[in-house]
Amino acid sequence: MKKYVVRLSAEERAALSKLISSGRGPARIFTRARILSKADQAKEGPGWSDEQISEALDVTIQTVERIRRQLVEEGFDAVLSRHEYTQKVSRKKIDGDVEAHLIALSCSKPPQGRARWTLRLLADKVIELGYVDSISHEAIRQTLKKTKLSHG
Repeated sequence: MKKYVVRLSAEERAALSKLISSGRGPARIFTRARILSKADQAKEGPGWSDEQISEALDVTIQTVERIRRQLVEEGFDAVLSRHEYTQKVSRKKIDGDVEAHLIALSCSKPPQGRARWTLRLLADKVIELGYVDSISHEAIRQTLKKTKLSHG
C-alpha cells in the first residue's frame, strides 16, 4: 500500500491536460505533469504503477515517489510551480581595509629566513596582526589575483 496516493480532481486533471498539450514551458514542469496524470488513482485516472511511469517517462522511481509525496504534502500548485532559486550569501572576510594591509604586507620584506611571502605565510600573518579572525590561503590568493598582484 502506497503512503502517498495521487487522486486528482476533475479540475486538476483538466489543468494537467491543458498544460501537457500546450507545449510551452519548462520541460521539468511537463515531466511532473505527466507523472501526476499517469499516477492518478482516482476512478477516471489510469493509476499506473511507479515502475510503469518510470519506464514510460524515462525518470527514476525515486522521482515518481518524490512527486507523489510533494503533491500530498504541499499540494497541486506546489508540484507544478518553479521554486525560486536563492543564492547563498557569502560573507566577505577581506574588506578594503584588510585588502590594503594585505597588499602592503605582501610587498614588504618577507619574514626572517624566508626568500619570499607564501600565501600561507600571508594568511597566518594577517591573522596574527588581528586583521581577521581566520582566513584561508585561497582567500589570500583570490584577493591578490583580483588586485593583479602576482605572487611568486
